[in-house]
Amino acid sequence: MTATRLEVDTVILGGGVAGLWALARLRRAGYSAVLVEADRLGAGQTRCAQGIIHGGAKYALTGEVGAAARMVAGMPARWRACLAGEGELDLSAVPVRAAHQVLWSPGGLGARLAGFFAGHLMRSRLAPLEPGAWPGALRHPDFRGRVWRLDEPVVDVAGLLEALAGLGGGCLVRGGVEDMSAGDPCTVRLPGLELAAARLVLAAGAGNAALLERLGRRSPAMQRRHLHMVMVRGPLPPLYGHCLGTSPRPRLTVTTHEDAQGRPVWYLGGQLAEAGVERDEAGQIRAARAELGALFPWLDWTACQWSTLRVDRAEAAAGGRLPGDVFCEENGNVITVWPTKLALAPEAAARVEGLLRAGGVKPGARPDPAPGLAGCAVPDIAPLPWLEEERWS
Repeated sequence: MTATRLEVDTVILGGGVAGLWALARLRRAGYSAVLVEADRLGAGQTRCAQGIIHGGAKYALTGEVGAAARMVAGMPARWRACLAGEGELDLSAVPVRAAHQVLWSPGGLGARLAGFFAGHLMRSRLAPLEPGAWPGALRHPDFRGRVWRLDEPVVDVAGLLEALAGLGGGCLVRGGVEDMSAGDPCTVRLPGLELAAARLVLAAGAGNAALLERLGRRSPAMQRRHLHMVMVRGPLPPLYGHCLGTSPRPRLTVTTHEDAQGRPVWYLGGQLAEAGVERDEAGQIRAARAELGALFPWLDWTACQWSTLRVDRAEAAAGGRLPGDVFCEENGNVITVWPTKLALAPEAAARVEGLLRAGGVKPGARPDPAPGLAGCAVPDIAPLPWLEEERWS
């Protein structure tokens, strides 16, 4: 059987938020672009995200307002415009789980000092909340801490993937890559389909390393930073925020989700997840029980179920440290991109478009590939971890 051959401006490999945002942006700009996903949309890092649109607060709390903090400072406003249907993409259909989060100090000398420091450092991003406006999880007579409003929203990750896929304009293909090259043109061969492109865009997160190897390349180098997240299911009040401890870095980060039956699930990150990398599942659950018991002794944990999730954050190599910027680099017709964080997907996509334009790849030169893809398999959306019932058994 003869494969269908399509000539396009770019082929994007990887269907997480970075690849999907790039596809939607390029399509809107008039580029002939196709996204190829071997599994499901968001099946790598994206589905493990808490959905927080970081604005740099948790980096600035260290007292070092460096590149990492500056890199994401404008992201909440950029996302809010999109979520209102007024930005670079129309994401008005994406559910917003929380319009803002809270930053709280649970009390004690160290936490009070960290809270005081945070309040002075982050005046423009934090506003103190009166007790009547506190989230229900903190509204208890035994709570002796302080609470601030943090203007960083939390989005529903599944809804985000669905909306971005819809903006792809029928240019998403599911299939394993049989062969690929970075020639002129670049080629990507799938079963029954050959794509010839001016540029390849590698946006597959951890999968970028294998894609680069298939192209015979050793760079750019990738690093992995690990987390051991915890999920708690039970009769819990909604909470979205960061808890300060004895150091300025967040002691605990909490977002709230629902399982397939609509039951609340707390998804826990922060120092608990970072320190938990060396613990096995049972040890991490014990640590989480102790932490939540200390922070919320008034909540009943006896009816809760617990599970953990290991997450590999794939990024451009930065000596094991958080990269100071989005990574987006072109080398011989191949653009490799790692946004570092969910919140930075718009900036990563903008840089991809910038490299295309700088390289002389202009929109409108090639026809829309959507009609030629009409018979191809389309990737569906990967389930979020708390929806996988086997995790709770």
